[in-house]
Amino acid sequence: MFHDQNLSDPQLIAFSRNFGELDPPGPNPYGKPFLAAHPELNVISNVVEDGKPIGNLGDGEAVWHADMTYVEVPPKAAMLHSLEVPPPGAGGNTYFANMLAAYDTLPAELKKAADGRIAVHDASTNSAGMLRMGYRQVTDVRDVVGARHPLVRTESMSGRKALFLGRRPNAYVLDLPAPESEALLDALWAHATQPRFAMCHEWQVGDVLMWNNLSVLHRRDPFDPNARRIMHRSQIKGDERIN
Repeated sequence: MFHDQNLSDPQLIAFSRNFGELDPPGPNPYGKPFLAAHPELNVISNVVEDGKPIGNLGDGEAVWHADMTYVEVPPKAAMLHSLEVPPPGAGGNTYFANMLAAYDTLPAELKKAADGRIAVHDASTNSAGMLRMGYRQVTDVRDVVGARHPLVRTESMSGRKALFLGRRPNAYVLDLPAPESEALLDALWAHATQPRFAMCHEWQVGDVLMWNNLSVLHRRDPFDPNARRIMHRSQIKGDERIN
């Protein structure tokens, strides 16, 4: 994480490319890029100009999630550059939870239940719960549409295991009755999102923050709708299937 960075969009793109090829943002509920000149970037914002949102996710709470795990090869990292933020104490902070530590401390019975299981990661909604264009509302988790990934992944470089949960809403563990899938996922999420695995980042204007999307969950606090929050976001293309 770096403070006091005054980056233009081309500079953010150039810096991000030091870590690999960029992945374009996932589909947003409005159907087109927020930055037509720089479609590699996404805009995270609650600001509305001329009656139209200039960005995605608004000012409500964003649930714990990893980004774009509903695709076969999710991005391996993400970067946020803060341009405008709510005043201190007004919310809008971002929390990160370590899924390596979460797996290491799983009770033995949960490890046994999770190891070898595959989950479907829902593609229909974003992390604020908004339905994406072209998708139908999920009414039965057994019908969820999205990529299939193991609940436990192995890091290619370290060999360590990490929980790989993606997003809780509409997730489904294959080959289990829906109630058993729900119970297993509820138990894993309750464990993984404990405060002992998490840290909080309180944003300042000019912060540039990067994280490992494959071994970390993140979420955002809600904040005052009258406060402006604008962030530009890049993500680094993944280079491995989850295993």
